[in-house]
Amino acid sequence: MLRIAVVGVNHIGRIHCRCYKEHADSDLIAICDLNKELADSVAAQFGVKAYYDLDTMLEAEQLDIISVATGGIDNGSHHREPVMKAIAAGKDVLVEKPISNSLEEAREMVQFAKEKGVRFACNLNHRFTPAAKKAKQWMMNGDIGQPLFVNMKLTIGNPNESSPWIHLRALHPHSLDVMRYFAGEVRRVQAFLTKAPGRTVWSTASINLEFASGAVGHLLGSYDMFGIHPIEACEVAGDQGRFVLDNVFESLTYYPHRQEDLRVYRNSIMSGMRGFEDTFRLRLDAFIQEVKEGVPPEQITASGADALAVQEIIEAAIRSHLANGAVIPIS
Repeated sequence: MLRIAVVGVNHIGRIHCRCYKEHADSDLIAICDLNKELADSVAAQFGVKAYYDLDTMLEAEQLDIISVATGGIDNGSHHREPVMKAIAAGKDVLVEKPISNSLEEAREMVQFAKEKGVRFACNLNHRFTPAAKKAKQWMMNGDIGQPLFVNMKLTIGNPNESSPWIHLRALHPHSLDVMRYFAGEVRRVQAFLTKAPGRTVWSTASINLEFASGAVGHLLGSYDMFGIHPIEACEVAGDQGRFVLDNVFESLTYYPHRQEDLRVYRNSIMSGMRGFEDTFRLRLDAFIQEVKEGVPPEQITASGADALAVQEIIEAAIRSHLANGAVIPIS
């Protein structure tokens, strides 16, 4: 049983707690939050000890994994301090996305984890669905051939007006990670952003990508849609066929070139995912298994390095927008 603590237990942190509490191979030991009332409430809910200071918790508890689910500006500005302290203590860490709202801090965390030799993962949970894994398997089997393009859409309704870049930094680590999962590293970025009526933030985005492989891609994202309709779709095409991954995990369809028959993979009503919150369960399960199996830090899936890579793309998109749609290279 891996001994686990969650730092930051507002809405997303409580989902982490629930997933760890229900997992057969993990033992949720403690939670930590600066808000004493919240910490006490969540600790009572899950039957664990509450801490209000991370240093105290690290000194008092023998832990294997620390989940950091704090928030902050763009949902990421409060990640650095608890992540760095957990890494310094030699703990394996899973941080919420975005890894940070600051590239400098993101790079610092990834480098520190590398120096300390600890496993550092990020909750890039959309790639862990059975449908996404099946699509990756089809790609590895050569079903689409040489990848040519990736079309991605991720749209939700979010009224948050806290930062001009909240939409890009808080939401699109997910979509860009899915694109990288299927198409690899990104070489160049170009972005065009707009605001819905009455909004002050850049709430809708059209982002062009060129991958290192030579494939091209496009991301359409928005905070101006609503979740009662499908929120996410990913289309990946090559010279032998293409597939469409629909609404995160609901279905996957393969369209072979020059053939009329289709191949369809659907989420099972009996044994499949119960809803979007299951993406958290699947992602945390993957990290737990990698820790238990002793997977080397550099081989962790959806790692801190992956989270940094998507943040580099997002910051390049912001720079492109500020430069009137200039094409920005990714170093």
